[in-house]
Amino acid sequence: MPITENRPFIAFVVIVSLAFAWVVSPFYGSILWAVVAAIIFAPLNRRIAGAIPKWPNLAATITLLAIIAVVILPSAMIATSLVQEVVGLYQRIETREIDFARVLADIQRNLPGWATDMLQRLGMTDFNLMNEKFTSAIANVARTVATGAVDVGQSAFGFFIGLGVMLYLAFFLLRDGDLLIKTVGARIPLLPVQKGALLDKFTVVIRATIKGSVVVAILQGLIGGFIFWALDIRAALLGGVLMGFLSLLPAIGTGLIWAPVAIYLFVTGAVWEGTILVLCGLFVIGMVDNLLRPILVGKDTRMPDFVVLISTLGGIAIFGINGFILGPVIAALFMAAWDIFGQLPNGQRAGK
Repeated sequence: MPITENRPFIAFVVIVSLAFAWVVSPFYGSILWAVVAAIIFAPLNRRIAGAIPKWPNLAATITLLAIIAVVILPSAMIATSLVQEVVGLYQRIETREIDFARVLADIQRNLPGWATDMLQRLGMTDFNLMNEKFTSAIANVARTVATGAVDVGQSAFGFFIGLGVMLYLAFFLLRDGDLLIKTVGARIPLLPVQKGALLDKFTVVIRATIKGSVVVAILQGLIGGFIFWALDIRAALLGGVLMGFLSLLPAIGTGLIWAPVAIYLFVTGAVWEGTILVLCGLFVIGMVDNLLRPILVGKDTRMPDFVVLISTLGGIAIFGINGFILGPVIAALFMAAWDIFGQLPNGQRAGK
């Protein structure tokens, strides 16, 4: 009997597959990032394995050490510094070292007459009330981050377990990735051309997402943070990280951070610093995305910008930080699947 006609066995395969997915679901993030690391660092691993063909374990270990040195250690250092900076910001707000009432008063004194009239028409002249709301909002954000830092410290064991699973799985994916792809691919009930197209799309989108989004975000965050530091703007690291994260929003992303800071500099009389920040924001930070993203990504993903944006934001909303990868991948597989379906003869589309 052909396996496709053995419906009870097919049902059993589906059930045990779902059960296995449920069992490993607590580590789905670790599994995802292990796959991402293996795909991104596969070319490096191939070069190392080519130089020492008789030592595949050593090649995978060297590649894994490179991942730790290039990605994990810098990320941990930045995260630690960021938490310290946010906690310090929260403490300065609590001790009134940062006084938003004085800041708002300075802005009001330096506003032109037409701007003051507009604020009056909009009912935004009660600066004491605005100060209370703004201070409360900033303090709540900082308190949340500070509390989150404590929670991370208390759940460090779980974090390191997840990190260990990710590195352990990445080792085997680097060493045996080609064999695993052939083994799994042979069991997928699709035509070879269809399997190849979907696998290629999956790999291309992950590489394009990392190159086109993560690299650009890191560069924009570094440049923005350095500019803040050079202009002696407080919380430069926090500003840089926020600019890097918001660079996911094309055109206006980083401007949501540097533009309000520039406005504050202008209205408080720091015209020279505000001018430098605007010029750097427009012609340095903003141009990084326009110049580098097409070079790094090219036409690999072949997805419209609005699809990338919506799928990325939707993925983050559903899956958290893991959605940064899962969203575009799901969108790409969706488009690839419909492209393949559109190429099928009408009879096959109808299931005949």
